[in-house]
Amino acid sequence: MKLGIVGLPNVGKSTLFNSLTRAGAEAANYPFCTIEPNHGIVTVPDDRVDTLSQLFHSKKTVYATIEFVDIAGLVAGASKGEGLGNQFLSHIREVDAIVHVVRCFEDENVTHVDGSVDPVRDISTIDIELVFADLEVLERRIAKIAKTARMDKTAAKEHAFLLRIKERLEGGKPVRGMETGDEEEAAWLSSYQLLTNKPVIFAANVADEDLSDDAASNPHVRALKEAARSQDAEVFVVSARVEQELSELDEEERKEFLEELGLRSAGLDKLIAASYETLGLMSFLTTGEDETRAWTIPVGTKAPKAAGRIHTDFERGFIKAEVVSFEDLVREGSVAAARDKGLVRMEGKEYTVRDGDVITFRFNV
Repeated sequence: MKLGIVGLPNVGKSTLFNSLTRAGAEAANYPFCTIEPNHGIVTVPDDRVDTLSQLFHSKKTVYATIEFVDIAGLVAGASKGEGLGNQFLSHIREVDAIVHVVRCFEDENVTHVDGSVDPVRDISTIDIELVFADLEVLERRIAKIAKTARMDKTAAKEHAFLLRIKERLEGGKPVRGMETGDEEEAAWLSSYQLLTNKPVIFAANVADEDLSDDAASNPHVRALKEAARSQDAEVFVVSARVEQELSELDEEERKEFLEELGLRSAGLDKLIAASYETLGLMSFLTTGEDETRAWTIPVGTKAPKAAGRIHTDFERGFIKAEVVSFEDLVREGSVAAARDKGLVRMEGKEYTVRDGDVITFRFNV
């Protein structure tokens, strides 16, 4: 999973990236201090992995991972090359989802490119630039297919579909959430790699004192949540400054600091949960003496496809999946004990893997 962190300049984007990944990207109080995108990979905390690794005395423990890309601040006119725009828009095309950091704090010492804090205006600024960029892509595709559409039914259908998308974008609406008529249209839409078709998660960057009540009294956060609701997008509240402090502490100190702030979890945990929910992802587990590992797959994945996440041979030669739930396995203490209780199941090709399944795949190539 690759998440692109975007936002206007000076909203706390690079500070948040630094704290999430501890990558040390430059963060400064002036526009465009991030020019080339910074990349950082973080592990997904999962107590189930730790528990199984200890239970089976695994030599190796492997967590799921997320790659974060810190993309330089966008400004109005980016789609036309304003600021350092076009190259940054191309970086967004490469990610699975967008984490849009929105400033929801007042601080006269931190410059705002538009002179004031207004989350709804700020997200609109970036949305408009993404819409303009998508319109350019569509217009090129429409021009390319227009001649063929006169003689070919499939091309004519795609041409009509492209015009529907264009009309939606010209109305200022992102493609995200647009209904497609059939699988063919869905495949076309995916192939265009439109920026406004990317899932988005909003990070409300607030002052430290707003964290304890999840910024319930912050008018900027309330406005952001209302705007996000219209896009069917999630909002999580975070303080980039607090996250930066947390990133410099060891595990025990982190827990104590979170308790002092009255927080149940750090921003990274909130973001991971929101990302999995937004992208429709979950994890199944494999375990044994050699290795315990979490594997990320889309919700609804069938057993052979899940096996293919481990190795293509597993999918190609899939026979059966030996499945036990994490809870049952931990309670019984071993696969043998779970099997004696009838809690281990042999599942075939049509089995839909569930979150937390512990699986051993049987295959023959």
